[in-house]
Amino acid sequence: MNFELLHQFGQSYPEEFDGQLDSGSIATTCGFNRRGTLLAVGCNDGRIVIWDFLTRGICKIITAHVHPVSSLSWSRSGRYLVSSSNDNNVSIWDVATGENVYRWRFSCPILKVQFNPRNDRMILACPNRHQAVLLFRPVDTNPPEKTHVILPMDEDSDLNIIASFDRRGQYIYCGNAKGKMFVIKVEDGGNKLDIVASFRVASSNIVVKQIEFAPKRKDTFLVNASDRVIRVYETHEVLNCGLNGEPEPIQRIQDQVNKTTWKKCCFSGGVDADYICAGSARQHTLCIYDRASGGGLVKILQGTKGETLIDVWHPLRSIIASISSGVVSVWAQAQIENWSAFAPDFKELDENVEYEERESEFDVQDDDRSPARNIQDNDDEDEEVDVLGVQPSTHLLSSDEDESAEQDGLYFLPISLEFDEVENVDSAFNHFGKDASESPIPTKSPRKAKVVDIDLKDNSKDGGSKPGNRSIGGEGRLKNRNSRLSSKRNISSVAEGGCSNQSNVKKRKKLNHYDPNYEDD
Repeated sequence: MNFELLHQFGQSYPEEFDGQLDSGSIATTCGFNRRGTLLAVGCNDGRIVIWDFLTRGICKIITAHVHPVSSLSWSRSGRYLVSSSNDNNVSIWDVATGENVYRWRFSCPILKVQFNPRNDRMILACPNRHQAVLLFRPVDTNPPEKTHVILPMDEDSDLNIIASFDRRGQYIYCGNAKGKMFVIKVEDGGNKLDIVASFRVASSNIVVKQIEFAPKRKDTFLVNASDRVIRVYETHEVLNCGLNGEPEPIQRIQDQVNKTTWKKCCFSGGVDADYICAGSARQHTLCIYDRASGGGLVKILQGTKGETLIDVWHPLRSIIASISSGVVSVWAQAQIENWSAFAPDFKELDENVEYEERESEFDVQDDDRSPARNIQDNDDEDEEVDVLGVQPSTHLLSSDEDESAEQDGLYFLPISLEFDEVENVDSAFNHFGKDASESPIPTKSPRKAKVVDIDLKDNSKDGGSKPGNRSIGGEGRLKNRNSRLSSKRNISSVAEGGCSNQSNVKKRKKLNHYDPNYEDD
């Protein structure tokens, strides 16, 4: 795809529906790689479907989890993909081979995972009702010094934490259900974590639902809260305010008419991040706001029926991918053919016109042409044209990146040939006079992933009781447990002895003082 030929002076946001991507099952999450050439889609059956976004075809299917996939994140090079699921697992996948490289097993579901934008060894995970965890991937066969680090919390904080790396991976921005945000500085490869700034999003206790950074601008991020307001902040102002500061957002965006609750918000993929796409939580509606004009609404995209689960903007082009009703919908610009872009002297015609050939226009050798003009044309024909060299595009490199990092990335998946399995391999090779042990087809066993168990302590403030269960005292809990165990023993003994011992069952139940049906004789 040649980005130099794209129309750069038109509208930089999608305008119409451009098709759907059906993965064969219900899609739950999706994410583009760094160049936007591959789109990973997580499904409710645990599969990860990788689409070639240029050809709109499936290039790889990874059977990743046994429960729905909750979050996906690409590494900087595009060679690795991290996924989380409701089966309490976080897995790293080799995109080229589809193998599971590493896996962490938690004691609770994982809401979000994210690769460090500059370090593929560092992964941020947000468990449900626990502190955010920083995971470390080993680079060799030797076991690492540490597998994870639990992020520190602010004093006035709870366990419903959502976190995100900044664009350079130097800071981690965290928000909780009380409207409090705090910034953690990552130093020494994750060995040193310090809270350097904190502030409240609003005066009231609101829930911070999402923190999203602009892909190209390092100093802008948005906060999606439960009060239906999208706030845009600048990172340097937040860091300068320090602990318990009061930074003011540079923009506030909200739906003044319908008071829409936003499910997922994202910046546009351009260098300036001029637009913000907000997906409605009630219906499949995408609202695009222009930051340059003060946050005005410029476009509303109405999709199929259903709730918007996620919407992501293409990193380089004006394309949005959204998920609703289990299907990925693609929104793009209206394509208008402009042939004058290839030839400035091209003239577009509304109807057929008979062309009148000029004198000696198509002659191979023009005798009437001046000798000086012929010499100039011959010099132009002798000039060598480089058709193999590729010039680096300015659309792919930001101000702080080098070209060597681009060359090591994986942005296109090669074609993998699929062979039909032979039922009887021995007879097939003996038919050609060869032994099956001398098979020219190499057999490579899949690499077994390393599994690390992470036990998160229950740090909830309600005494360790799980949500939905009634918390009772230790003595009462022990008594109820003994009563249940004794009743189970009595029922099991009756089942072994037969139905003739029903009177003994009643007698045994009466002898249990902790039974609620106990009757004093």
